Amino acid sequence: MSERRSAYWMKQLDERILEHLDSESWATPSTMAREKGFNVSEGQIWERCQMLTYIGFTAPIHGDMYELTTDGQMYLNGDIDAEHRPWPTVDRVLRGRRRGEG
Repeated sequence: MSERRSAYWMKQLDERILEHLDSESWATPSTMAREKGFNVSEGQIWERCQMLTYIGFTAPIHGDMYELTTDGQMYLNGDIDAEHRPWPTVDRVLRGRRRGEG
């Protein structure tokens, strides 16, 4: 396994979400918020899941359930450099949701 290459905009919470989704087949922001290691609100987790979905590391599967994508797994393995993914801003993420991209 290679070293992970995160983007400057990524937070430690993003890593925790990806690692959690790697160990579980799926999760919701509310289930993650109740887990040890997540000392943030459900809303903060939801926001970061939206950002991770925008760059293709997570995907919504039903309602507010998320799963790790192949690209997300490749990032965790150190095979993808997150710095080369689209930079997610709140405006870009929300605009994508309105167009049905996320």
